[in-house]
Amino acid sequence: MGGGGFSMEPDNPLLDDFVLSLARRERPRVAFVATASGDTAIYVADFYRAFAPRGCELSDIGLFDRRIADLRAHVLAQDVVYVGGGNTASLLAVWRAHGLDRVLTEAWHAGVVLAGVSAGMNCWFEQSTTDSFAPDEIAALDDGLGLLRGSACPHFDGEALRRPTYHRLVAEGVLRDGWAADDGAALVFSGVELLEVVASRPDAAAYRVERTADGVDERRLDVRFLGS
Repeated sequence: MGGGGFSMEPDNPLLDDFVLSLARRERPRVAFVATASGDTAIYVADFYRAFAPRGCELSDIGLFDRRIADLRAHVLAQDVVYVGGGNTASLLAVWRAHGLDRVLTEAWHAGVVLAGVSAGMNCWFEQSTTDSFAPDEIAALDDGLGLLRGSACPHFDGEALRRPTYHRLVAEGVLRDGWAADDGAALVFSGVELLEVVASRPDAAAYRVERTADGVDERRLDVRFLGS
């Protein structure tokens, strides 16, 4: 998700309901990972408030005050792992310190639905745009898990610097060709192949951005609006 879900659109359940629709069982097990926000208690509480009425079995994976000894067993028992937004660079560093990067890769191969917003979008790709290092600066990050090839850019329409900076970084070859998503839009991958784009609002979109001899080519992708 380029942006959206319970943390950004608390009155719009469409993206979160869609994530749950991908789960393997009627009463899915959903684990929330708030590493990118430093496991902020308010963010974790918002997750429980948003998902408890949906009839899920809920948990959160905290790494700053770690309570789950066997991360592998816990993650592989989930139907959905939902990663919250925040600082992508810090998220990746903490995951690697605890071995969660390897566990999530194994879970992906096992068919667990991996989802997330902002930093929770960036983390699955090889590269991304991030404001991890300064709040008013968008930089390239070449440190993702690499489950999905290329680069990612969330908040494509939600932050003024995102689109022009992503275009420049791809045009200069700093970032590989990749995918951009507006707030309210989500790229849905099956394995490494893009299956579709879904959106929680009619005007939200996603894009394929590729380097060309003259700069970049931005191609708007077909979008399925989840509302009526």
